[in-house]
Amino acid sequence: MSASAVIDALWPGKPYPRGATWDGMGVNFALFSESAERVELCLFDASGRNEIARLALREQTDQVFHGYLPQARPGLLYGYRVYGPYRPQDGHRFNGHKLLLDPYARNIVGTIRWHDALFGYRVGSAQGDLSFDRRDSAPYLPRCKVIESAFTWGDDRPPNVPWHETVIYELHVAGFTKRHPDVPPELRGTYAGLSCAPVIDHFKRLGVTTVELMPVHSFLDDRHLVERGLRNYWGYNTIGYFAPEHRYSASGKIGEFKTMVRTLHEAGIEVILDVVYNHTAEGNELGPTLAFRGIDNASYYRLAQDNPRHYQDFTGCGNTLNMRHPRVLQLLMDSLRYWVTEMHVDGFRFDLASALARELHAVDRLSAFFDILRQDPVLSRVKLIAEPWDLGSGGYQVGNFPVGWAEWNDKYRDTMRAYWKGEGGVIGEFAQRLTGSSDLYNRSSRKPYASINFIAAHDGFTLADVVAYNDKHNEANGEENRDGHGHNLSWNAGIEGPTDDIDVRALRARQQRNFITTLLLSQGVPMLLAGDEMGRTQRGNNNAYCQDNDISWLDWTPSADQRALLAFTQRVMALRAAHPVFRRRDFFQGRPLHGSTVRDIVWLQPQGTEMGEQAWGEEHARALAVFLSGDGLNEVDGRGRTVRDDSFLVMFNADSNEVQFVLPSGVVPPAGELLIDTSFGADRPDAPFNSGEPYVLAARSLALVRFKRNPAP
Repeated sequence: MSASAVIDALWPGKPYPRGATWDGMGVNFALFSESAERVELCLFDASGRNEIARLALREQTDQVFHGYLPQARPGLLYGYRVYGPYRPQDGHRFNGHKLLLDPYARNIVGTIRWHDALFGYRVGSAQGDLSFDRRDSAPYLPRCKVIESAFTWGDDRPPNVPWHETVIYELHVAGFTKRHPDVPPELRGTYAGLSCAPVIDHFKRLGVTTVELMPVHSFLDDRHLVERGLRNYWGYNTIGYFAPEHRYSASGKIGEFKTMVRTLHEAGIEVILDVVYNHTAEGNELGPTLAFRGIDNASYYRLAQDNPRHYQDFTGCGNTLNMRHPRVLQLLMDSLRYWVTEMHVDGFRFDLASALARELHAVDRLSAFFDILRQDPVLSRVKLIAEPWDLGSGGYQVGNFPVGWAEWNDKYRDTMRAYWKGEGGVIGEFAQRLTGSSDLYNRSSRKPYASINFIAAHDGFTLADVVAYNDKHNEANGEENRDGHGHNLSWNAGIEGPTDDIDVRALRARQQRNFITTLLLSQGVPMLLAGDEMGRTQRGNNNAYCQDNDISWLDWTPSADQRALLAFTQRVMALRAAHPVFRRRDFFQGRPLHGSTVRDIVWLQPQGTEMGEQAWGEEHARALAVFLSGDGLNEVDGRGRTVRDDSFLVMFNADSNEVQFVLPSGVVPPAGELLIDTSFGADRPDAPFNSGEPYVLAARSLALVRFKRNPAP
């Protein structure tokens, strides 16, 4: 039977599972609404333009309207109309003239065509959102699509990369392959494009273990962007929490996403999704009526207690999903489980995660959201990463998420940028961040890998722009450069933007090597922004959320300098992977272990004395060294065997002048091998190192020395 055939049989159906579920015989439909008076299921032909049936769901169980269509098949297009009171002052915004998307839709097809009919009120009315609009919105809204979920996964298994071995690579599905010359043109910018051998080869050669995809839940382009000829490129504007974004699909089939995951898993690479459960694309009270608002506004959104006409906005996007409501919390949990069980993803990064944890107003570490995730048999086993802040009062919660969570550590980003910029008085915090931020995570019995360390992410400057621009240049966004962060802790090395000055270019290249080496030698989980390993620039735009063009897309034809940076990054990645001393499972102790004289870490001043309390506070200090003992890991492997490693010395100099390091023989072994000196360029030094001789480290450079461990007798 075709998806547009006549459907006139309606059986009672069941209230669970939510959404449209094909069981091999027919399709069950179930929609939650606490305050609706009537729900109609609207069916469309294969083109999506013509309504072929409108069926009232008369069965209602526990506030869920449901029905079963024995004649329906996968491929059927549908939407809902929900009727009830339109009283914005009481929080109700039902309008049966508006076609609505199913919050549980597994596939959403078509592109929104912005029109005033998509709004529940009369746009431009003197009464504002208290007015009522009777125009039909169906011609302008995408359609939900019933899917066949069967897929041959074969022996697919999650890679289960341990946290302490994880290296995250944040990328945009479309922008990553849009200009890749070795990806077939018809697959560029799609899930299938990420499955291509050249892309997988890049991941493997680079050494990343986990790709973190920017939002792939179905999202919309904001009206104000479309009217300016722009798009919501980043995708933080979700409208469907179960549906993969269709614009990233070359085939239009859900199986394409699953094939991508399976292919990455075969290469040993995990897939994490950046998810946006804190708000939706419907905005504030002046936003459109597309789904949640028209289905049950008072249940789905957090409304102002003194005036339910307005929304509580902890996200800066107009609304906040109401995680205090059990059905909304169930939606989130059902969505997460769906992506793990049906799509086989390996974890999630939660955008503005503090907003999800608000019970009343404050962020509550013991909120229902955390409790449910912690005990869930599916979700407690995947990687959970928080962006640990929102825009509300008390929303900045870095270090305060519970055990089992990792966090984006913006303190790490800011400290490392400030240090390599040459600011004074930061070496104490630099040492804290380099060693895993124990001040943030150890107090709650968490591990170094609770810290997701990064220098650059999608929001802000790329690494190449951190060293090339003092100021943001967001003119292309059409907001007169008012958008984006103004406090970037960046330094242009004396000239703003592109330059032919050889000395400035050399200094910028060295600064990129400094950042990459520092990131990969730090304790915690490193996260690299896609393209930073090749010097990708956004031409100074630090808020490229609406730039679906070559400002954001990766350039896969790097210059000789950029190829050298890529090779350098690959080498440091391999060094980290080979040496457990750089990816410890516990924090440093800084004292003799188990009654021996071995200390796991020793901090040194350039003149060779150990760092004391006074030295940490010196404003002028910009150089220091750290010795990491391979015999001080205090760890065992999976079979209970003691883990040992080579020992390493790292010397840092963020000063504008060279610094001479004198190394004490009682701490540092006499002979080693110089592996990295970022002042040498991207080439490997491969030089012997004698700790009895002073070492002169050039301005704004770091050096890494290895002392091979003597084999056990």
